[in-house]
Amino acid sequence: MGSQSAVEERIRIVEGDITLLDVGAVVNAANTHLRLGGGVAGAIRTRGGPAIQVECDRMAPLEVGEAVITGGGNLKAKYVIHAVGPVNGEGDEEAKLARATLSSLRIASDRKILSLACPAISTGIYGFPLQECSQIMLRVVLEFLKKNGHPREVVFCLYSAEAYEIFRKTLDSLRTWIRSGTSSPSQQIKNSEQQKRKKDHGRRGREVKVEGGN
Repeated sequence: MGSQSAVEERIRIVEGDITLLDVGAVVNAANTHLRLGGGVAGAIRTRGGPAIQVECDRMAPLEVGEAVITGGGNLKAKYVIHAVGPVNGEGDEEAKLARATLSSLRIASDRKILSLACPAISTGIYGFPLQECSQIMLRVVLEFLKKNGHPREVVFCLYSAEAYEIFRKTLDSLRTWIRSGTSSPSQQIKNSEQQKRKKDHGRRGREVKVEGGN
């Protein structure tokens, strides 16, 4: 929906506190029980007040990859979309994170939410690598926005300078794809992952040869 350059302009990367953003909805990196514990969820509980948890309790539990929407309580955002990301090491993490991201976007689209703020889902206590998270989430958002008019803007609000830089560089690489029109973000990420696996395999092979020679 719209030109590729228009889609590119609908994604922003910022560093800061997601609970302070004046947007239509913020995404909470939720657990399956929708308990607002630590990290992003804890900040939402602190600033948003108890009403959000009360709503969550009526909808729990969720499966990994699912998302639900509640009111925003005392937040500037009108809504909170609670998306359950994977724990690193549980298996099929990439697909689960993609589903959690897509579930959030579909809710925002259905509600005609204009602006959506997302954290780096699963990269806190769940231990999912920031680099892979940035590739998966940005790719899903980019491909969704190409086909949908809502949300009009997606803001990735990162909690640290490191996370901000990783997401910024990943978005820059995807922008290069948009301007060149050569390969899709999915293929670009797949190729990058394949190259990384080849390097890792080669490194392990060299380590085996060294050990065998002692």
